[in-house]
Amino acid sequence: MSLDTVSTVQSAGPLLVSPETSPGGGAVLFVADVSAARILAFELPPEDPTTASEVRVDRLGAKLASLLGVERDDVLIRGIATHPVSRAVYLSVARGRGRQAGAVVVRVSAAGEVSIVELDELPVTFFELDDAPASDDDRQDALLDGSDEASEPMEFNGVKLDIARVPLARSTVTDLAWIGGELVVAGMSNEEFSSRLRRIRYPFDGSAEATSVEIFHVDHGRYETESPIRSLTSFGGGSGILATYTCTPVVYFALDDLDGKGLVRGRTVAELGPMNQPFSIVSYDRDGEEFLLVSNTRHPLLKIPAAPIAGQSHLDVPIADPGASRGVPRENLDHPGVTYMAALDRGHIVVIQDEDGDVNLRTLAAEAL
Repeated sequence: MSLDTVSTVQSAGPLLVSPETSPGGGAVLFVADVSAARILAFELPPEDPTTASEVRVDRLGAKLASLLGVERDDVLIRGIATHPVSRAVYLSVARGRGRQAGAVVVRVSAAGEVSIVELDELPVTFFELDDAPASDDDRQDALLDGSDEASEPMEFNGVKLDIARVPLARSTVTDLAWIGGELVVAGMSNEEFSSRLRRIRYPFDGSAEATSVEIFHVDHGRYETESPIRSLTSFGGGSGILATYTCTPVVYFALDDLDGKGLVRGRTVAELGPMNQPFSIVSYDRDGEEFLLVSNTRHPLLKIPAAPIAGQSHLDVPIADPGASRGVPRENLDHPGVTYMAALDRGHIVVIQDEDGDVNLRTLAAEAL
């Protein structure tokens, strides 16, 4: 395989910048190439440090369209990450819609300057996922964010949704996280129990610990092994993972349990409501306490205190049952339209926010959340 072939990203998916840097200040940009069922690791050159606490770009969608030479409606953001040294924001962008859409990574400097990352100029290695669903797998995933060309308007119990049913392979990778010095990859697999968490060491050596995971879905009232994780984040100082799912359970997994040796059942700790798809889950600190934010398709930002999660018993009663619990407390914040999020630092969150017919890049301060 030639270097040009290796560095070409075929489809826009989640991305992540490693929080750990080399002695020279370089970091690694991990990019999920979903249609090729692989993770690319690009070595970024050292970036100048900054203490900037805000990154802001108005009318980001229009600026990306101009940069990429397409119409505004042909720009779709699929992921966001931040650089630990320069505070630059990296965006995974689809140029166009459908199977023929191109994939681009865009860098936004702390000063708000927008540029294309020339990936073919960076050293790169890759990890191939050998458990990806086949292209002819007749199982499907349902997307509620309205971004897919196959989306159709539907109404359920008075709630209007845009739903697209897509091949399961489209959800081979749904999110990335750096936890305990490893790359954790969420998504779907070709197994009967298809929802999967993969722990991959970096530098890549070809090995991974891939574990099928099961959850109790409170809204659906049953245990499920085919529900894909939509987003995840490190929890408990790296000892565990919090994952969010469509319709919208929040589930805890102990990292040590994800050893690739069988089906692992997560502990459902919260139910955030039906007919809803999460975009991101991130943690931050305020007044000496940890909190989590969940962005989603149906509600404004949801704020969850981290402290009650450890003591929250497993939710295993259907929400329709009169005695059902919704788990740990949560609070609606007045920040509508937020989709993808990433921590700039422990006190600031960068977000993509739909406003006034376009998307903007904003920074939310923890003290105001």
